[in-house]
Amino acid sequence: MTSYDTQHRGSGGATGRSGAQSVDRTLQLLDAIGAADRPCTLSELAAATGLAAPTAHRLVASLVRFGYVRQEPSRRYTLGPRLVVLGERATRLLGGWAQPWLVELRDLTGETTNLAMLDGDEMVYLTQAAGRHQMRMFTEPGRRVLPHATAVGKALLAQLPEAAVRALLSRTGMPAYTPATLTDPDQLLAQLASVRRRGYAVDDEEQETGVRCFAVALPGALDRMAISVSGPLGRISDAAIARFTPQLRRLAAELGHALG
Repeated sequence: MTSYDTQHRGSGGATGRSGAQSVDRTLQLLDAIGAADRPCTLSELAAATGLAAPTAHRLVASLVRFGYVRQEPSRRYTLGPRLVVLGERATRLLGGWAQPWLVELRDLTGETTNLAMLDGDEMVYLTQAAGRHQMRMFTEPGRRVLPHATAVGKALLAQLPEAAVRALLSRTGMPAYTPATLTDPDQLLAQLASVRRRGYAVDDEEQETGVRCFAVALPGALDRMAISVSGPLGRISDAAIARFTPQLRRLAAELGHALG
């Protein structure tokens, strides 16, 4: 009996390790498909993850069966519709969970506060706490914008290597939303260097005329996220930014730690 129990426990441990390894490999494949800028062949996925082609094929077939990956007529693979549903649910949950930090920041500043994430080449706004003033900013959760003209975007771009920023800008371009929008990569890179030195980013009427915003990245968060304060140009003065940035940094650090 003792011998059988020992063998059984060893077998179970091996099975557990094998199962965990399969989960790791499956998630690696999802990450590889999500990181690609076009549908991938099986051989490309195997090369990107270091998996043997038969293993990659078996795991991708399971992902296709459950709707997390879609196989196109060209036999290439891309992310599937099931992930959209999960992403929407996760966004709602995350938005609700982050609300206490955004509400505290809103109460300190009186202005609208936002949580946003860098998703691929775009910023997506996850949630916000509306400002207390009659004239206030509103950004609908789920809205996507390019990062070069937003404070949250610049706060996160400042964390990337210069080559990665240039590659992103080459894919998205730098369209001008207002006369103040930066449209030259070198000028933006110089501004990102300033962001790294002072620890926060500013959108100075670059996304919308008359609106100013300042933001910091969440340190330690698993995903690239930032929180911001936005309001009319007259209220978001340099003095207001200097006054509230320490609190913004504190709350960003707390939220980043909680999410990490």
